[in-house]
Amino acid sequence: MGCLNPILTFLFAIFFMSQPFLISSIRSFPNEVGGGQRFGFMEAPEYRNGVECPVVMKSTALTTCDASLVHIAMTIDSEYLRGSMAAVHSVLRHASCPEHVFFHFIAAEFDPASPRVLTRLVRSIFPSLNFKVYIFREDIVINLISYSIRQALENPLNYARNYLGDILDPCVTRVIYLDSDIVLVDDIRKLWKTQLRNNRVIGAPEYCHANFTNYFTDDFWSDPVLSNVFGHRDPCYFNTGVMVMDLGKWREGNYRRKIENWMEIQRTRRIYELGSLPPFLLVFGGDVEPIHHRWNQHGLGGDNVRGSCRSLHPGPVSLLHWSGKGKPWVRLDERRPCPLDYLWEPYDLFKPNQNGKIGKSRIHHQHQPQLGLSSGASPVGYSNYFI
Repeated sequence: MGCLNPILTFLFAIFFMSQPFLISSIRSFPNEVGGGQRFGFMEAPEYRNGVECPVVMKSTALTTCDASLVHIAMTIDSEYLRGSMAAVHSVLRHASCPEHVFFHFIAAEFDPASPRVLTRLVRSIFPSLNFKVYIFREDIVINLISYSIRQALENPLNYARNYLGDILDPCVTRVIYLDSDIVLVDDIRKLWKTQLRNNRVIGAPEYCHANFTNYFTDDFWSDPVLSNVFGHRDPCYFNTGVMVMDLGKWREGNYRRKIENWMEIQRTRRIYELGSLPPFLLVFGGDVEPIHHRWNQHGLGGDNVRGSCRSLHPGPVSLLHWSGKGKPWVRLDERRPCPLDYLWEPYDLFKPNQNGKIGKSRIHHQHQPQLGLSSGASPVGYSNYFI
């Protein structure tokens, strides 16, 4: 902690002062996940809606088609489970209406932890959470994936966001996609209200200062047919780890197939190096609804090779994103954390080597102040919800 600069120290202090008073305790669950590996997660606090939220009838469970819901899609697997649970915790902790947030978890078909086990684990951590777990059939994308500069980027689950329009229920026409290595420090409903203007399909923070040409090979730029894809568009880099998606327009425009077409070209021409990101840039670059940078303070995991420490971008913060090689839970466990990793730690529900009850927090009214940081099978997956 001695390496924190004065601004970050002040930010850190405000963060903890802004948290609500928690009562009672948090229970610890030793959870068995595939291969005999044991996970010890605490039960999360139970966050309740504020007075301004829609009334939730105790006798009526919310369904995925409820118009009052905020829909969030995330992948979930045994490797990134700890990050995913911290991300969910952060969303609920800062949501004005946490009981009206619905999570759609996409699980790999052949993960060491089965979707059924992951479902039970999530339920033990978040007993009141609105969620579904879907199986992603890796065989539909495995033959489209080309090698990347980092092996983790070749994981088929990274491509699940391409298929959200097929996997999620047809009544879900809008969703926020979030990576597993993020935490929110603001109300998710603010991001949900983003308007996608001019018939745009997705919205995301753009970074037009980045050298866009670096995301594609010389072979791509030297081919007049391929490089003409941008036509009269003025593309900027955007990170696909935080996106607001209009799934109605996505399905109508068959954007899944447009992305697959570029992946097929990549298999024979080698037009990019970076996994699942470039096809999104090719399809949507220059036609993205720009969202304030506060909603994706990305790159905190360093680059894709060394994972070195990074500082925050200038400006307010609503979402912290550890994209890159370095992950906060790994660096914290190895006792070599970066300064900003300490902002992830309060959302971590993983507590190894602890026995018995450690405290279960319960909040009956949830309204977070700002932190001062301004079932059937488908062709691509199963929508089964495992109890």
